[in-house]
Amino acid sequence: MGSISLRRVGVLTPRPLFENLSLVIGGADRVGLVAGNGGGKTTLLRCLAGLAEPTTGDIVRSRGLRVGFVEQDMPENRRTLPLAEAIRRTLPPAERDASEWRVGVILDALAAPAELHGRPVGDLSGGWQRLALIARAWVTEPDALLLDEPTNHLDLEKIQRLERWIADEAGPIPMVIASHDRSFLDACTTRTLFLRPGHCPSYAHPYSIARRLLADDDMAAERKLAKGTREAERLRRNAAGLKNVGVNSGSDLLLKKAMQLTKRAEALEQTLRPGHVERTGDIRLANRGTHARVLLEIADLRIRAPDGRELFRIEKLHVFQEDRIVLLRRNGVGKTLFMKLLRQAIASPDDVPGIRAAPSIVLGYVDQLMSQLPLDDTPHGTIAAHFRLGDQRSTSLLAGAGFTVDMQRRPIRVLSLGQRARLGLLALRLAEPNFYLLDEPTNHVDIAGQELLEAEILAHAPTCMLVSHDRSFVAAIATRFLLIEHGKVEEVDGPEGFYRSVVGSG
Repeated sequence: MGSISLRRVGVLTPRPLFENLSLVIGGADRVGLVAGNGGGKTTLLRCLAGLAEPTTGDIVRSRGLRVGFVEQDMPENRRTLPLAEAIRRTLPPAERDASEWRVGVILDALAAPAELHGRPVGDLSGGWQRLALIARAWVTEPDALLLDEPTNHLDLEKIQRLERWIADEAGPIPMVIASHDRSFLDACTTRTLFLRPGHCPSYAHPYSIARRLLADDDMAAERKLAKGTREAERLRRNAAGLKNVGVNSGSDLLLKKAMQLTKRAEALEQTLRPGHVERTGDIRLANRGTHARVLLEIADLRIRAPDGRELFRIEKLHVFQEDRIVLLRRNGVGKTLFMKLLRQAIASPDDVPGIRAAPSIVLGYVDQLMSQLPLDDTPHGTIAAHFRLGDQRSTSLLAGAGFTVDMQRRPIRVLSLGQRARLGLLALRLAEPNFYLLDEPTNHVDIAGQELLEAEILAHAPTCMLVSHDRSFVAAIATRFLLIEHGKVEEVDGPEGFYRSVVGSG
């Protein structure tokens, strides 16, 4: 069985993404790779795959090791191909006919319906495109597998299907999984590597346990730093005192001792490492409040497909102040249409029969693609023009959200999805809504950002209607749960029953 060995690996861009990384990945290791947006996860995966070279150090792969790399996006030259053919084309030309049967086996393992096999990849949902990328890597029968954000765009059913595939069907090969999905990392990994400039801690545990151990180690390092700093300062004070006495008395012995103390202080300072500071943009929310006790009243609302088919109905629902309601549903039941109707009813209260919005509602809307952002504008132009804040204030707010001055002037379309997510959340805050409509708000937001968003929601207690497949996020902030199933909406006590039903149906 093969392995990948890293010896003092580092990448500079020009700032250090990570340094001095030494690690052996082999056997049935499932390594969770954790870092903030722009922290080097994709860069390290590309180095492991042999598609890029580290700035320092060496990466050694076992002789003949076949590495499968699941990137975040489907290659453009494969998007027009039918799904099955896009997977088959990954095989070497000489093997395609003889090994074509593997394509069907893998698609069956990922539960891809037969009607999807012949559809162009570019016409598939983001979730099926992501599973197609996994299938393309797996069909080559790799000895090691690298996955870059594999759960993005997957609904809960596909996430849990992927978890089962990794656990049961992928076999005992080493994997490195870069993800912001905390529940997925806990379900699929056995080790956790935190990428940091300088020291990169790793633990032989899944994410949640590793995170607690990391916090303990960080606290111990801070205590050591404080103690060492105090000791170095004491040595320097004593050295200064001895030097003064030695100069005044002409004592070479005292001057020699002063020099020795100074050298001890310098040597101690060399061993002290500043504590890690997570470089994450500030995520904050606002809640302008309202005197209305009930913000939305829904009665006998029927959600219909474009062809007139009824997808589901809501007989009666009241949304009260500070409710944080999560919609639990499978794909294809009309969530997007329902969100659209809510937005329309709040914007034009008389246009949607069955929905009555309080006149004082101010809507804040975010979806997973940040589609409300003007892609041809810049972050600075968007914030300055839309909120009339002026140049200096806009620059300051964007800097606080993690945007350098250079990034503020780039077109939004060239930003990463994580950067767009932070811009969208900044715009949401500046709108000062009192009702939040959130569609997968944590997609593309790193773990530190997710935790900041959770803390802000809990602190400001805004009223929310949200859709999320992020089980950790839902567990942290939700107060009510609506299950869309069998053509109707029913309020349930929690999400666990729905989660179990998804597992059972996969």
